[in-house]
Amino acid sequence: MITRVALAVATVGGVGYVPIAPGTFGSAVGLLVWWLLGPSAVVQSVAIVAIFAAGVWSGGVCERDCCRTDPRHVVIDEVAGMLITLLLAPVAWAGAFGAFLLFRIADVIKPYPANRLEALHGGLGIMADDAMAGVYANIALRAILFLLR
Repeated sequence: MITRVALAVATVGGVGYVPIAPGTFGSAVGLLVWWLLGPSAVVQSVAIVAIFAAGVWSGGVCERDCCRTDPRHVVIDEVAGMLITLLLAPVAWAGAFGAFLLFRIADVIKPYPANRLEALHGGLGIMADDAMAGVYANIALRAILFLLR
């Protein structure tokens, strides 16, 4: 029972089972969650902490169940990464799409220290590298917004 719940959480209700680019689809779910949360800093921050904690737990269960590190179908880390990317960002949908692209680039490239964080044990490693990619994407988004003003 716990394994099924963990799989449902880690795969974001099965989104992680999309056969092509599950991480991209998980990031798209992150966009949807961001829109549903609204602009409140408190609501966004609480959601990030809750999703991160749920991802550490469920990702760790999935790693043990699948007997492999960072299983491809675990996409809750992309949801958290997108929320971090958009945290307190004053953007509408066009800016959110730009943030999506910035996060996907940062998540794929995994600049230091994100590439080191994925080596952390269990679900923490699954979540930490995407959280760092989200921080990088948030900084890049803010820099672009500043330059466009």
